Amino acid sequence: MTDTPELPQADDRSIVERAKAILLKPVAEWPRIAASAETPGEMITRYAVPLAAIGPLAAFLHGQVFGYGALGFSWKPGLVAGLGSAVATYVLGLVGVIVLALIADWLAPKFSGVSNRTAAFKLVVYGSTAAWLAGIAQLLPGLGLLGLAGLYSLYLYYLGATPVMKVPQDKAAGYTAVTIACAVVLYLVIGGVSGAFLTMMGSTTAITAPDSGKVSGALSIPGVGKVDLDKVQQAADQLEAQSKGEAKAVAPDALKDLLPAAIGPFHRTGVESGAVGGLGSNATGTYENGDKRFTLRITDMSAVGALAGLGAAMGVSQSKEDADGYERTGVVNGQMQSEKWNNADHSGSFGRAIANRFMVEAEGDAGSIDQLKAAVATVDAGKLAGLAGLAGQ
Repeated sequence: MTDTPELPQADDRSIVERAKAILLKPVAEWPRIAASAETPGEMITRYAVPLAAIGPLAAFLHGQVFGYGALGFSWKPGLVAGLGSAVATYVLGLVGVIVLALIADWLAPKFSGVSNRTAAFKLVVYGSTAAWLAGIAQLLPGLGLLGLAGLYSLYLYYLGATPVMKVPQDKAAGYTAVTIACAVVLYLVIGGVSGAFLTMMGSTTAITAPDSGKVSGALSIPGVGKVDLDKVQQAADQLEAQSKGEAKAVAPDALKDLLPAAIGPFHRTGVESGAVGGLGSNATGTYENGDKRFTLRITDMSAVGALAGLGAAMGVSQSKEDADGYERTGVVNGQMQSEKWNNADHSGSFGRAIANRFMVEAEGDAGSIDQLKAAVATVDAGKLAGLAGLAGQ
C-alpha cells in the first residue's frame, strides 16, 4: 500500500497572527510557511500589500501633521505632493518585492538550493515583515533610529533559506549575503526612480534551533557581522509579552514635565507636544542662548518601542567620518544610541533609547556635541521609564 503524500494546506490565520509568528518564533514558523499552499499573487495581495503600506503611510502622516525641519527651519509638504510621494514609494516598494523574489529564485541553485518561484516569494514576502513593520518609525519625530530594527529581516532571510529554498545550512549565510547585496542595489535604484518621480511632482556560524522554536548561539553573516541570537530571542520574548498587554502612550503633558526650564546657559523659549492615538506621543522644548539654538525631544514609542530592542540585539552599528564631521550609530549599555556632528556650522544631534521604549534626542547648533549630550542627560531616565508603568493606569 502506497502512502499518499500530504498535500499543502492553506494557512487561514490572520495577518496579525502570521506577522507575530514570523517575528517571534521564526524557527518554527518557516517550515510552516514552506509547506503552506499559497500562490505569489495571494502572498502579495493578502500580506505584502497591507504591510508594505505602513512605511509610506507613516511618512505621509508625519509630513502632514509634524512637517520636517531642523535648526529653526520647518516645512510641510503639500497634500498632493505628500500623497504622490507615498504612492510612488508604496508602488515601487511592491515592485521591489517581486524583483527581489525573482533574484532569490535565480540565486538559489548557485548555492545548492532549489529554484522554486513560489518558494522565493515566500522567503522575500514573509522575510520582509520586520522591515515593513519598522516603517512605523517614520510616524513620529524622534523615531528614526527605530527604523534600524528592520535589519531583523536579514536574520529572517537567513533562517528561511534552508527550509524554504532548500539551501544547505552551511551555505545559507552566503546565500543571504548575496541576496541582500542585490537588494541594496535594487532599492538604491528604486530610490532613484522615486526621487525622479517626486521631482516631476514638484516636490541587509553557529546556531541551534531546538524544537521549542527558541534560538541561541551566534550567527555571522558576511557583510553584516555577528548577531547574538540569545539577545535576539530575549528581544522577541519582550516584544511578545508587550504585544499581549495594552501598552498606552504616555500623556504628552507628562513628557513636557521632564523638559528642564534651562540647560546650562540655554533657556527654554518654547514647548510643543503631540500624540497620534495610542501609537505614541512626544514633547519638544526649544532652548536658546544668543545665536545658538537646539531642541530637546522626548518621544514615547509605546508598544512599537519593543522593536528598538531588536535593533539593539542585532548589534547594529554604523560610522562615517570625514573633514566635515561624523555620524555614529551603535548600541551603548544595551540601548540604541546615535550622534552626528557637522564641524562647519557647529550643529548636530545626539539621541539614545531608554528602556527600549522612549527616545530622547537633542538637535541643533550648540557649541559642541558635549552640550547636546548634556542636554539629553538632563532628562531623568528613571522617571521616564517609570512613566511606562503609569501609562496603562
